[in-house]
Amino acid sequence: MKIASSRTRKRLHLLSGACLGLFLLTHFSNHALGLVSVEAMERMRVVFNLFWRSWPGTILLYGSLLLHFLLALESLYRRQTLRMPVREALKIIFGLSFPFLIVGHVVSTRIEWMLTGSGDGYYDVLPVLWSSTFGATRQSLALILAWAHGCLGAWFWMRGRNWYPRYFLFFYSFAVLVPLLALLGFAVAARSLEVGMPSEAWFMSNHARPEILAQIRLSIVAGLLAMIGATLILRAIPVRGKVKITYPDRAISVPKGFSVLEAIRAAGIPHISICGGRGRCSTCRVRVTEGVHRLPPPNEAEKATLMRIRAPDDVRLACQLRPNHNLSIAPVLGADNIGLKAQPSEQQAAGRERRIAVLFCDLRDFTLLAQKQLPFDTVFLLNRYFETIGEAVEGSGGVIDKFIGDGALAIFGLSNTIEEACAQALAATVRIANGVEVLNRNFMSELDTPLRIAMGMHAGPAIIGQIGYGKASSLTAVGDTINAASRLEGFAKEYDAQLAVSADVVRYAGLSVGDRESYNISIRGRAGTLETLIIQNAAEIGIMMASANHPKGTPA
Repeated sequence: MKIASSRTRKRLHLLSGACLGLFLLTHFSNHALGLVSVEAMERMRVVFNLFWRSWPGTILLYGSLLLHFLLALESLYRRQTLRMPVREALKIIFGLSFPFLIVGHVVSTRIEWMLTGSGDGYYDVLPVLWSSTFGATRQSLALILAWAHGCLGAWFWMRGRNWYPRYFLFFYSFAVLVPLLALLGFAVAARSLEVGMPSEAWFMSNHARPEILAQIRLSIVAGLLAMIGATLILRAIPVRGKVKITYPDRAISVPKGFSVLEAIRAAGIPHISICGGRGRCSTCRVRVTEGVHRLPPPNEAEKATLMRIRAPDDVRLACQLRPNHNLSIAPVLGADNIGLKAQPSEQQAAGRERRIAVLFCDLRDFTLLAQKQLPFDTVFLLNRYFETIGEAVEGSGGVIDKFIGDGALAIFGLSNTIEEACAQALAATVRIANGVEVLNRNFMSELDTPLRIAMGMHAGPAIIGQIGYGKASSLTAVGDTINAASRLEGFAKEYDAQLAVSADVVRYAGLSVGDRESYNISIRGRAGTLETLIIQNAAEIGIMMASANHPKGTPA
């Protein structure tokens, strides 16, 4: 049940939807003139019918309606799971229910006009519709559902555009006012007429026989139900063979034909997909960690999006990728991809003074870099960077105090000696530098300039406690030691180096300053100067630690 290629289907869906939206807009605008008079509605109806009741207009309108419905059924058939966000579900429900609500109206106006030539103007239709509560309610509900379906479709298409936030208020106001004015015009015009069912003689002289129209309505409804039923039956036919999609913390077994996004949602795993699974954005992308060489090639829509974000070969769109073999994936965007482990409890580290090592780490020129990236690509890069920092710090024995913008504050020594804490902190700087190098290699194609870091480190006494207000409180450290480490991170940027570390930290860790050049740096708010080593490349710390063969010392 594949009508055309993915990109062609999307274009046909968009064009047919735009045609139907234009018809609804002109039709509702005609209704809104009921606020002026029924005569104004009739004059505009003549203009309205010049195109929409011509043969080209009729073919365009009903061809778009049929095509849109068939594309919706085809999309429903290809969807391997009915588990989806509420907005997507409402869009599908509105779209499939709308034809049933307008069948009666279409038969009694357009089809009857084609059979008898009867115009069925507002003077004729309004009394019939408002002669019963059911007729008026059904017509109003059809109006609302049709417009809601169109607005949801337009929203799915526009929300990823850069210009959409600037015009959101205008679009929102427009979406509310159009059906509101149409309903008001519809009601006011009907009430201005003498509402009542026309006589049977009038019906017989101006309309087709009721039984003929009833048969036509029944045939159309039966055809629509048959198409929906056939689609659901085809979906229920099991597909031979299964594939296993391994997530970082679980494995999902699904029939072949599922997209990765459908498999993830069927398993109840939250996953971002801003465009609703249409390949129009890159927010659902995943990194294929195993099985990348056996994947089917990307379709046109996926290829265009991946090229736009300069994604490497192992990154695919979860909504478009339908694997034929087992594979392993890792999410790229999401709330759970920082990957930090649990920090010490408040009882272990609240309200006490300790000697600790403090590490500040910051990305250089990241604001300029973010201006050249898509918003979700910026989030992606930050999450990968934070993941690198978190794993390096915790793998070395420290904890993350907080993330600040594109910077991070880490603490070492909450449960061990200051000597061990300084050695751990220095080891973390080596891991961070290596991790950033890996990021630069992995995302070379997506970055105009490589990521660069600046780190500052100092050791000394600090107050550890749960600080803040309400849900904004957290376990943190305050004191001169933290202030000094923050200042040293700024000095690392000034010297275009990866690390500015106080000599105290190096000596506590049992390393020799030796003949390395040091700087006596003045720190604002602190008496005296602080002996500091400027390390151009943090890998030098690893060499120093590897060559150290003497016991840990204490600062002079």
